[in-house]
Amino acid sequence: MMQGAFRDDRKLTYLNAEGADKPLRSPVPHDVLERARIYRLSRIRKLLRQHDCAAGLFYDPVNIRYALDSSNMQVWTLHNPMRYALIFAEGPAILFEFKGCEHLAQGIATINEIRSAVTWMYMTAGDRVEERVARWAAEIGDLMRQHGGGNRQIASDRMELPGHHALEALGLTVVDAGPVTEIARSIKSPDEITLMRWTIRVCEAGMARIYQHSVPGATERELWAHLHFENARSGGDWLETKLLTCGDHTNPWYAECTDRECQAGEMIAFDTDMIGPYGYCADLSRSWTCGYRPMTQTQSRLYGAALDQINHNMDLLRPGLSFADYNARSWKIPEAYLPYRYSLAAHGVGMADEWPVIALHPDFAGNHGGGFEEGMVICVESLIAEAGSESVKLETQVLITATGCERLDSFPWEQP
Repeated sequence: MMQGAFRDDRKLTYLNAEGADKPLRSPVPHDVLERARIYRLSRIRKLLRQHDCAAGLFYDPVNIRYALDSSNMQVWTLHNPMRYALIFAEGPAILFEFKGCEHLAQGIATINEIRSAVTWMYMTAGDRVEERVARWAAEIGDLMRQHGGGNRQIASDRMELPGHHALEALGLTVVDAGPVTEIARSIKSPDEITLMRWTIRVCEAGMARIYQHSVPGATERELWAHLHFENARSGGDWLETKLLTCGDHTNPWYAECTDRECQAGEMIAFDTDMIGPYGYCADLSRSWTCGYRPMTQTQSRLYGAALDQINHNMDLLRPGLSFADYNARSWKIPEAYLPYRYSLAAHGVGMADEWPVIALHPDFAGNHGGGFEEGMVICVESLIAEAGSESVKLETQVLITATGCERLDSFPWEQP
């Protein structure tokens, strides 16, 4: 360690408790996962009924994972519509799996039937798209007649235009599934929170690896790879972004990591956006100095402001508080920091970033309505910078409880 440097070894306690460089293995009992599966499917069906939809047709792999806990080639199927689920409000839950992968979903109790998917995107169907989409629509239409109880309305999340038109040609009414899936996912069960706590545990081990290697000469990409590594080997899925930068590369924010080498004393700032074990998201942000150097006066001032914003806005959270009231009472960013502000004060999180999204106070005028409810998980955000400075990015993940909120992450803040 460099002379004059101070490393906070509390952070390194988040590595494997065995003291060995091994993956973390989940201690969560299987019955917790089984109860979470049943709860999530029941939430989807409840919201389908509330929106008078006979069924939901889901292509988004996150929605499929939420409703059925079936995952397969998650990132690839985010942009290739090759598998889908049809879930009836008062009927079966049917998974249409990529051909040859049907065995992957066997034994999941929430799935009543597994069929081979009919794929019709142009990459696979070419000049036979019209033929394929007709066969696909006929199967969906037949199932709607069998299980829809005469209701012809279907909610869909991600579907290209040929499919939409083909279903409407069969007399079905296709509506946006967003109000179904986002509201369903916004209220977590205690079992979901148990699963999410484990994802956060894995994320914090990855953050500890970043901290352990935050020494001069390490590149931004090298540091970011430590989070990928810990997530992948401990059962996680992917990282949504590449937001780790250092020094002057932190301002303006949203630059992605590069091969830039971090220098002693520079601020290192990152946002995990990690989809981890069980498909849950750990969305945490931290900032610290390279080489464990004490912060400069400017770094300390910016960090202190960011931590004030986090603590003030977190302390407001409670069930029954409207988003408008939250905004009115939120921490007001000093004028010097406004041009460099983050776009959000807070947002929901579950299997990814979710509804609600609460804009920062200068941008709140067009925000959607609603309020906080018990069982929501909310990320509280801060980004503080000024002209010519580095950025400080902080974020914490909290559960809305009956009486207020509870932080789910515990990775230590710096001492500005």
